[in-house]
Amino acid sequence: MTRAFTFLVNPTSGGGAAPRAVVPVARALRDAGARVEVTYSPGPKATVALVAEAVERGDVVVSVGGDGMLSSIAGQVAATGGTLGVVPAGRGNDFARMLGLPDAPDEIARILLEAEPRRIDLVEVDLPDGSSRVVAGSVYAGVDAHASEIVDRIRWMPRKLQYPVAAVRALAAFRPVAGTVTVDGETHRVRAATVVTANSAFYGSGMKIAPPAVLDDGELDIVVIAAAGKLDLIRSLPKVYDGSHVALDEVTVLRGREITLAMERPVAVGGDGEPLGVLRPGEPWTIRVLPAALSLLS
Repeated sequence: MTRAFTFLVNPTSGGGAAPRAVVPVARALRDAGARVEVTYSPGPKATVALVAEAVERGDVVVSVGGDGMLSSIAGQVAATGGTLGVVPAGRGNDFARMLGLPDAPDEIARILLEAEPRRIDLVEVDLPDGSSRVVAGSVYAGVDAHASEIVDRIRWMPRKLQYPVAAVRALAAFRPVAGTVTVDGETHRVRAATVVTANSAFYGSGMKIAPPAVLDDGELDIVVIAAAGKLDLIRSLPKVYDGSHVALDEVTVLRGREITLAMERPVAVGGDGEPLGVLRPGEPWTIRVLPAALSLLS
């Protein structure tokens, strides 16, 4: 039986690339006999209903946008028992990179039509207000959350330069933060530039922050980058792109299923390119893996 698809498009992803990206993929699917509906995302609250309706119809829900768009609907698709497809059209596309997805529209369409669903893990974050968020790739507390905020303000720079420039600016201004990282009940004292809890190996538009990470092992990789000198951190930045930074003395990699972060001063937290909030003293955040939570075409 030919699959049916509901495309949810973030019109602002990739500086407006998403609306252009959806057209050839949708055309190829329709040419193959598939039913395709395309909706431009009206916002997170309306997306919940759209996902539920699509899954009830038996449609594959397709995220068209960047990592933030994918994360915003992955948890909803998982909760409703649906299957997710991906058309990467953001600035970073790090989750698509982790999945090994192609760039060519016809190849993406072939995956959507023919690939067998696989189960992958997701990441759940408990927030101090009692709510929770689900992300697909990683949650990061520290300098990289600040770098992500800088990227969001950059409009004039070529895409491939945005993240490296933002990272250097963020490192130059960041003050290290002391606190604890508790992994499956074992507490580690840290003074860090960042703590990254990763389901996917990649973030920051191609940085291989957590080289050992895989999407279906039921565990998360926690990368703690200690607060070395700012110049040393900036000099070591290129190592993050090939993952060789994990051999540095300043880097510790842990693995586990549940992580609690507690810091001694406020620090920004982000997830898959989107701000999640501020981790404040006395308000620890808990992050856990959701094993095999999502059915995905890749």
